[in-house]
Amino acid sequence: MRNNTMGSLIWLRLMRFTNQSNQMSNDFLKRFDLTTAQFDVLMQIRIYQPLTQSELAEKVTVTQGGISRMLARLEKENYIVRKQDWKTKTINLTAKAEAILDQAMPEQLAFQTSFFDDVLDEEEQKTLYKLMTRVHKYSQKRELPSE
Repeated sequence: MRNNTMGSLIWLRLMRFTNQSNQMSNDFLKRFDLTTAQFDVLMQIRIYQPLTQSELAEKVTVTQGGISRMLARLEKENYIVRKQDWKTKTINLTAKAEAILDQAMPEQLAFQTSFFDDVLDEEEQKTLYKLMTRVHKYSQKRELPSE
């Protein structure tokens, strides 16, 4: 570990936290019969509906193939409806999904917030948010190194 830079140690810590947090969220969301990925997809649809599958895929961390399979399952379970409007097919939530999200969202947000509220004071949280925002914005502009 001595050869690691501070940046690589931070990245590893973030990856471990993200993986652990996602696993705990998956366990937490089982009570709503949802996975973390499904919750994210439903929340993005709720915020941006109506939207296309391509627009949705850009907003979540799921591949095009993965989003197709997930949407098929969500449609089968009556969480979403896909409507053909001339050449464009859009996705909207059903009343069933809205009801589940009304219940799941505040509980999931409280669960995730507790990771920070239980450990960091308000000033530390603001600093962490500011730093993570700066790193995220940089990562969005950054190009991959050429081979």
